[in-house]
Amino acid sequence: MRSPRRCSRNGCPRQAVATLTYVYNESTAVVGPLAAFAEPHTYDLCEPHARSLTAPRGWDVVRHEGEFEPPPPTTDDLVALAEAVREAARPAPPRPDEIEAEQHPGQQTGRRGHLRVIPPSH
Repeated sequence: MRSPRRCSRNGCPRQAVATLTYVYNESTAVVGPLAAFAEPHTYDLCEPHARSLTAPRGWDVVRHEGEFEPPPPTTDDLVALAEAVREAARPAPPRPDEIEAEQHPGQQTGRRGHLRVIPPSH
């Protein structure tokens, strides 16, 4: 499962809720809702950084005025979660020593967790 996108600002651990895009030929910084996919030359920002962003002198900032909402889980995230649950519920395949114990029932070795009892050799 994909992890949530984090703020691009150094040292910021918060979840991203906005995307910053620079439009260089118009000297404009655009801060809008989080883009569906991370794109090159864009920056994901948390709400505090999206609200407090300032642009270089002579540049304009176009900022989304509504609420910045965290993105809902995508279908990919839900599918990945369902597959992880299915994988965890699947019984583990028998280990080679368990298969051999079934084939040779008189020569059993006990096994408990990561420990194994080995019968004494004569």
